[in-house]
Amino acid sequence: MKSELKYHIWTEGCQMNVADSRRVSSALERLGYRGTPRPEEADVIVLNTCVVRQSAENKAVGRLFSLKPLKKRNPGLVINLMGCLVGVKGHDKLRQRFPFVDVFSPPSDPGPLIAHLTQEEVRSLETESTQRRFALMDGDLLLPEAERGKLVSAFIPVVYGCSHACTYCIIPYKRGVERSRPAEEILTEARALVRQGVKEITLLGQIVDRYGKDIPDGPKLWDLLHRLHEEVEGLERIRFLTSHPNWMTDELLDAVAELPRVMPHIEVPIQAGNDEVLKNMRREYTAEDYRRLIGKIRARIPGASIATDIIVGFPGESAAQFQDTYDLLAELELDVAHLARYSPRPGTVSARRMPDDVTEEEKWRRFRLLEELQEGIAAEINARYQGEQVEVLFEDKVKGRWRGRTPTNKLVFVESEADLRGQILPVTITWTGPWSMQGALPLAKPQGGIPVPFHNA
Repeated sequence: MKSELKYHIWTEGCQMNVADSRRVSSALERLGYRGTPRPEEADVIVLNTCVVRQSAENKAVGRLFSLKPLKKRNPGLVINLMGCLVGVKGHDKLRQRFPFVDVFSPPSDPGPLIAHLTQEEVRSLETESTQRRFALMDGDLLLPEAERGKLVSAFIPVVYGCSHACTYCIIPYKRGVERSRPAEEILTEARALVRQGVKEITLLGQIVDRYGKDIPDGPKLWDLLHRLHEEVEGLERIRFLTSHPNWMTDELLDAVAELPRVMPHIEVPIQAGNDEVLKNMRREYTAEDYRRLIGKIRARIPGASIATDIIVGFPGESAAQFQDTYDLLAELELDVAHLARYSPRPGTVSARRMPDDVTEEEKWRRFRLLEELQEGIAAEINARYQGEQVEVLFEDKVKGRWRGRTPTNKLVFVESEADLRGQILPVTITWTGPWSMQGALPLAKPQGGIPVPFHNA
């Protein structure tokens, strides 16, 4: 056995996959493995996959086949296929298709990989050493060594799976039914992350507002927000996503409005602005319902930023129905619109029952129309920050500039020679664009009267 074992993780897809990969890293590092960015150096390679769109699935399959030469040169290499490409309903067909893969893991479950490794490798370690490694931060999430003390913002899944089943969505088939994590487990994870330098956490769920709905007399999301706010010392900011219009309750809005460390940023997708299209999507609300919700959010949380998701080219969407979506987006003037072209996913209701009858050319045309509209809206909203001072939590340095986010999730870049990582500092906005802003730290005047850049030591 090699004196130092290494692992490499490739992650594609949503924030949930990012959180899942960190959980795998935590388990591997407790077994004594160390991360490497070079797959050719690794003893274990994990591909954490996404299949929400065909392009993501194609990328995962291509990446997987690229590993075959490594496996041929090193038969002892362990390849783990994980995530939505595997799903929760078995992997016999995948095993036939990819016989060089050693382990198949459902989403959010490092168990099969760890079981395989402990059977094949850890049995040769001394018992005392094995127990010591497993005891390290037992029960907590251990960040990868390269991120400890450096990661500022982290994701915590609170609801796995989904039971809503929109007609276009593959998630319920791949991630299973909705399952809420115990509140104490979430609080323990949050504390562990804070101990390792994390300042901000984002609670994740396919419909995060439904947290606790599957637990008899269980806590609700607003209860969890209160507990995180009150009980996790050192946690500076709390966010959550993604919401659903039908589950965005008054109690949840009250929690955002009343708790200073819960950030005023709401992600609540509409998907389409036409009622017939929404019905075909099985979204179970109307455009007017969504319009009223946006009004309620703005009344209860003045200044909050709001993000939405929109799918163009859903089966049967006419030009007039698309225009309804365009007009509603123009009317509501939301901060962010995540846009996607409809892609049929095998097994979903829309793929089985609804012809994909909007051409790719037309999907792209509609996509670009919304993209151009939203760019103008976002530019106008961000321009209001010009000259204003905002609190920015700095995460990392990119191309010589520090990158951080405002409470409303606006991306801000600042030039500074000081180490700003993990600090929340006042920044005066000096330039705005649709996707980001630039700012300057205030100047402090020392006794000598010469201005120097302000920074929190």
